Amino acid sequence: MKKSMTERQKESCEKREDSVNGHSAGHHEDRVQAAINSDAAAKSALVASWQRSSNLHQLDPAERKSPKRLTGAELIRARQRIEPLQMAAQPSLDRLYLAVGGVGCCVLLADRDGVPVDRRGAPSDDETFEDWGLWTGSLWSEESEGTNGIGTCLAERRALTIHRDQHFFARNTLLSCTTAPIYDHEGNLVAALDVSSCRADLTEAFTNLIAVAVADAVRRIEAENFRRAFQSARVLLLPETSSGPGGLIAVDSDDLVVGATRSARIALGISQESLTRSLPAMDVLSGAEGVEGSLGRAERAALQRALARTSGNISAAAEALGISRATLHRKLKRFELGRTH
Repeated sequence: MKKSMTERQKESCEKREDSVNGHSAGHHEDRVQAAINSDAAAKSALVASWQRSSNLHQLDPAERKSPKRLTGAELIRARQRIEPLQMAAQPSLDRLYLAVGGVGCCVLLADRDGVPVDRRGAPSDDETFEDWGLWTGSLWSEESEGTNGIGTCLAERRALTIHRDQHFFARNTLLSCTTAPIYDHEGNLVAALDVSSCRADLTEAFTNLIAVAVADAVRRIEAENFRRAFQSARVLLLPETSSGPGGLIAVDSDDLVVGATRSARIALGISQESLTRSLPAMDVLSGAEGVEGSLGRAERAALQRALARTSGNISAAAEALGISRATLHRKLKRFELGRTH
């Protein structure tokens, strides 16, 4: 008879106890300690994380205690600190869970301290995931849990997967966690989005698909949070470049840049300090790959609309655009636009 998802999850929990109490735990502890004592940290980000867990945070890979948990009041305060982002994330959390929930995964939105403040999971799997600590209020910082998806993602500020025995603690070696960092509207690291599973049959290929889904969800969350932060501004999407997504910028009614996502700041060289000064959108965008041509097309279109609305009357079109007749004539010549009057 085919086993249900819940039965498979429960079997994983039973294997977890065997792993922690038996030979597997000792083997994992020896492997971690041998790697820490080697010079592999210079070449391996994983071993470097193990070293931080042992040497910096003074953790023991054989530790059997479950993750620490916040009190109810502490969890409420944690949620309040991240509430705007949490609200912006709701549709993306739902969408991501629809993609991965049916195969025994749960979705966790954790704050900057590594505390899940929101989650999605199948009710039939809740008992299993809560036992593992994959629950709101649990503390998954690297300082507390050693190498793990949420904590190490936040420590290294990058998307990653910590698969099974890549975890620092032996008790977590049946987990597979795929996580990506989330940056707020000012480019600050504020959260992490995680998909975790304790299925033994989770393949590398499927883990790669999860990573793509998580990355897409993060982009949606950051974009929605940015738009909510700059509701009165025009939000422009920059073209992607060879180095990655172009990101978003917010432009006010005076065509001054008043906000930029982290990816936009990197692509355009925008600092928080520069945003406090007057930063003309044209000056900023002229350095973005592919944007200058887009601006030219936008200006050409604006001229054509003005001419259409005034039936080709140059004087009326110039007045509508707020420029002189001479300036309009130069622009028409530049864009090779004909005119009626």
